[in-house]
Amino acid sequence: MSTDLDDPRFTAVGLFAEAYTGLTARFAAQFEEHRLSAVEFEVLMRLARSPGRRLRMTDLAGQTSLSTSGVTRVVDRMDRDGLVRREACPSDRRSSYAVITEGGRERLDAVLPGHLALVQEWFIGQLTPEQLAGTLESLRTIRDAVNPCATAGSGERSVEAA
Repeated sequence: MSTDLDDPRFTAVGLFAEAYTGLTARFAAQFEEHRLSAVEFEVLMRLARSPGRRLRMTDLAGQTSLSTSGVTRVVDRMDRDGLVRREACPSDRRSSYAVITEGGRERLDAVLPGHLALVQEWFIGQLTPEQLAGTLESLRTIRDAVNPCATAGSGERSVEAA
């Protein structure tokens, strides 16, 4: 018996992947103008929106598309560029925090107006308020199922906003 290639599950995952790819391509050029990669932007956003503007490195890995070793490499590079710094965790010597610096916040502040304009034009602006509410609810449900660590260390305020 052959698999039904018209199965709506293929369509759902395919449309999601195509939408994500299209959005990230539009965002990438704008990030480049501000000397940031998409991953660096993601790290700065996660840190800026977290309590104390910091996250444990393991929590940052859980909230991003990076492995623990990938987060270490990115944070080391961003530390050299003055965008983040590491702080020791006072309660666990094995852990450390990534903390956004003033320089990181300034870079983020410079990129956000253009980024939000792109988000509005190519994502939010394509949906009615009802569609947007349903999309956000659906994305949170899927995110919580496939990546339960995505909100680790972010506190109650940022969990809803993530």
